[in-house]
Amino acid sequence: MIHGPMLRAFPAVVIENLQPLINSGRFPVKRVVGEDLAVEADIFKDGHDVVAASLKWRLLGEKHWNETPMAFVDNDRWRGVCTLYQAAVHEYTVEAWIDTFRGWQHEFTTKFVAGIPDLASEGLEGAALLEAAARRAHNEADAARLLEFSKRIRASDSAEINLIAHSAELEVLMATYPDRSTATQYVPPPRVMVDRTAARTAAWYEFFPRSAGGLAHRGSTLRESLPRIEEAKAMGFDVIYFPPVHPIGHTNRKGPNNSLVAEPEDPGVPYAIGSDAGGHKAIDPALGTLADFDWLVNEAQKRGMEIALDFAINCSPDHPYVKQHPEWFFQRPDGTIKFAENPPKKYEDIYPLNFRCENWRELWEEMKSIILFWAGHGVRTFRVDNPHTKPLPFWEFLISGVRAEYPDVLFLAEAFTKPKMMKALAKAGFTQSYTYFTWRNSKEELTDYFTELTQTDMREYFRGNLWPNTPDILPVVLQTGGRPAFMIRAVLAATLSSLYGIYSGFELCENAALPGREEYLDSEKYQFKERDWDAPGNIKDWITRLNRIRRENRALQLYDNLRFYRAENDAILFYGKMTAARDDIILVVVNLDPFRKHNSYIDVPVQEFGFMGGDAYQVHDLLSDARYTWYERRNYVELDPEIQPAHIFRVRRRGVDGQFA
Repeated sequence: MIHGPMLRAFPAVVIENLQPLINSGRFPVKRVVGEDLAVEADIFKDGHDVVAASLKWRLLGEKHWNETPMAFVDNDRWRGVCTLYQAAVHEYTVEAWIDTFRGWQHEFTTKFVAGIPDLASEGLEGAALLEAAARRAHNEADAARLLEFSKRIRASDSAEINLIAHSAELEVLMATYPDRSTATQYVPPPRVMVDRTAARTAAWYEFFPRSAGGLAHRGSTLRESLPRIEEAKAMGFDVIYFPPVHPIGHTNRKGPNNSLVAEPEDPGVPYAIGSDAGGHKAIDPALGTLADFDWLVNEAQKRGMEIALDFAINCSPDHPYVKQHPEWFFQRPDGTIKFAENPPKKYEDIYPLNFRCENWRELWEEMKSIILFWAGHGVRTFRVDNPHTKPLPFWEFLISGVRAEYPDVLFLAEAFTKPKMMKALAKAGFTQSYTYFTWRNSKEELTDYFTELTQTDMREYFRGNLWPNTPDILPVVLQTGGRPAFMIRAVLAATLSSLYGIYSGFELCENAALPGREEYLDSEKYQFKERDWDAPGNIKDWITRLNRIRRENRALQLYDNLRFYRAENDAILFYGKMTAARDDIILVVVNLDPFRKHNSYIDVPVQEFGFMGGDAYQVHDLLSDARYTWYERRNYVELDPEIQPAHIFRVRRRGVDGQFA
């Protein structure tokens, strides 16, 4: 027996190398409701005693632990799995102890098999273990059975005792009432943030409400934006993302194409927030009223959609904060307030806030109150503009504070910045993040990048939301690759990640750029945008098919099940996603070259399907509805970007009736 003081000073069992663990437990790992948390750890002790372990988890702040046994893997590695069903912060740990019954069972059997004749003392030791378990049993029937087994052991010879020791019923009883007097627990327990499913699986559609009607001479209102939401719904999107909808400043207002001179009819940049009509808690009068916004949120929810708002911490020179709290801004030596700059870009219509000002506590609280205000009006998702330019402790403060009142709120970080900062923001609490997908085009770039996102420890805390375009970014591949490039990038975005989005105009293949820059010509950031939403050459049907395929195939709704496979041609990218049960197997083949037809032999991972070697299987192209019967591993594909630049195959095996299902 190991006594309390010694156990505390010298734990009986060593628990180390616990995974998943982010920064030694400083930050939580992430899951969604209904998702498994698989935990592994190295568990061992000195000597030859047998150890046992359990995975324990609970809601943060609760006293009672849930637990499930851990299983031995190999080389002192143990693994346990639990399923998390509540959107909240949980904590988990591993507890391990000396398994006295299993140790006795192993010792007795070893000696019996070795032919040692006198095992009476060992039998008495076993009987005593069973009697101690009977005293721990809270079920009278279980206690009685344990005592019966004990009596039988005391009255039996070695051969009979060996049989009793391996009774399945006895093993279950002893596992139910173990002696945990030597238990060691991993401390402090790490945390896991459990979000609603939309944190992992969603299709976003971004548009400026003022351009919803596609009119050049005037802007649309919030109420006039409903048809655009309905069309996004028809294309299969479930999140509608609005750039800022707040009053726009007049001082230094920008004109078309970021010109420094604006005409009276120019609407200004939505990111220059604040005027005499209000600040971040107000609606731009040109769009309508707060009541109109509430109506639109409700209409979106009726359609099974949600509206995400842009949280842009920018203030125009006309923002109420400038007069009420000038100390919140960066002051120049001459007493004026410094406008925003990101050399060589200048934003004369925006004042940035100083999050390390002397009155920072009041500023931080005010920023949190903005999110709480809009959450009170039904918004549960926020896209955050340039979070990498604000202190990480601020984001920890804001996100934890908001989620304390609204646990279902999600945050998307728009941080095209250094990789380490992007990772740090995800650890600080951002639910999702923009990625470098926008600029990853080659087979090597895509394979390396998405392997890092989904197959390293990044998958535990970083969820990549893929955007082929944004109002700020029109990448070169879209400028030059024509309609096929848009189709290719749409397939990649929709299938490489369970999270993706497009900025309106993508479905129309808009690609007019400012010369030599990755920016839209006549960007609607600065003006009303004239559009024909049914313009010839659009790819709305293609996007609709992609979103339908995502909805109908659970494998594409998961994030970290992405695997890349071999294609002999470097212009062909081959990858797949499948469920753990292999009841949904998706293979994706994409021609990355928007200009030329390519073919390739590909190596299908039949060994991962659970099929018998040599079995025929069918690949059903969910984009074209074509079906092919394939055998073995090596198969041929050919893709013309002008016709169909990709295959999305669902693998079907032959059933007992001879049909593929």
